[in-house]
Amino acid sequence: MKIRTVALIIIGIIAVDQVLKIWVKTSMNYGEQIPLIGKWFRLFFIENEGMAWGWKFGGEWGKLALTLFRLVAVIFGVFYIRSIVRKKYHRGFIICVAMIFAGALGNLIDSMFYGLIFSPSDDGLPLAKLFPAGGGYASFLHGKVVDMIYVPIIENKVLPSWIPFWGGERFTFFSPIFNIADASISVGVIVILLFQRRFFKKHPHEDPRTTVETNSPVNDTVQVL
Repeated sequence: MKIRTVALIIIGIIAVDQVLKIWVKTSMNYGEQIPLIGKWFRLFFIENEGMAWGWKFGGEWGKLALTLFRLVAVIFGVFYIRSIVRKKYHRGFIICVAMIFAGALGNLIDSMFYGLIFSPSDDGLPLAKLFPAGGGYASFLHGKVVDMIYVPIIENKVLPSWIPFWGGERFTFFSPIFNIADASISVGVIVILLFQRRFFKKHPHEDPRTTVETNSPVNDTVQVL
């Protein structure tokens, strides 16, 4: 696989991720939901502090540390991808690594720049504006990640009373709200785990015996001991 192909995969994922995020940020009110396929697949606009699937990590300092860690990981990823392409790793493995890299970079863009270029989004606030006159809602590296994909396969159902501990409580199956970048990372990791034997298949060992060529003349009269 050529490095140009890998670059196109990464650019394509980031482009789709960012276009959708910008549209959601500037077109939907915070907490608004738009059904796409029935009630089980819809857009649901929220923001988080930077971790995948809406998780949080240690307030402002934790967010800064997470953003810096992601930045270092992305820089390392550039050299790693170039290395595995040059070493001609399995095509599927390279694509999965590219997906993970693109997802990390997509969320890193939010954390680095969204606080600078967007007005805030929250309950009761008007639609966010891109490049607002008064500046953004946060400083560099402190932007929030935009999430919007919500796929509640089972939502707000009451569990049977006979179930220990949770009986009678309301239950939603698959409640995380995520984005294209999160999905790209998750798919890349899952495929690597499922197909690791194929991706890292060992080739049969070559015969270790070697033939040594010399310029010594062959003489039939030489005694063999």
